[in-house]
Amino acid sequence: MRRSLTEAVPAITWPQGIVLTGYGPGQAEEVHRLLQLGHSQGGGRVPALDVWQQRFETDPEYDPALCFIALDAQGIAGVCQCWTSAYIKNLVVHPRAQGRGLGRALLLNAFKVFQLRREGYVDLKVLEDNVRARRLYESAGMYVVRREPVPV
Repeated sequence: MRRSLTEAVPAITWPQGIVLTGYGPGQAEEVHRLLQLGHSQGGGRVPALDVWQQRFETDPEYDPALCFIALDAQGIAGVCQCWTSAYIKNLVVHPRAQGRGLGRALLLNAFKVFQLRREGYVDLKVLEDNVRARRLYESAGMYVVRREPVPV
């Protein structure tokens, strides 16, 4: 899916009690756990912690300033992991924080950051049967640009 960044990004409303921070290696285990939980609900898979962390932190498109961590009183409530190519790699919200607008706030935050970096658009991939995520992305102005078969 894609969203043009030539259009205005709506104002971001963060749910009460949420603090936005960046990623640090000390958060890897908790971020990984949340990604596993999110992928178990929305499809896809996440490699083992050591493999995931090594791949994530050494990827040529990795920039810790593009990994947005939403914290609440209980820990990490959401993660939006982006690449320097204006690509959203992962967007996951913990079940305890779902339904409060956190996913939308993280998504809009990514749009705003890429807009400030003068990117023309932002992309992501989502499984077609992940209806909840697709609705979120479409409500934020994203549209399908290409369908790809999912390897079985």
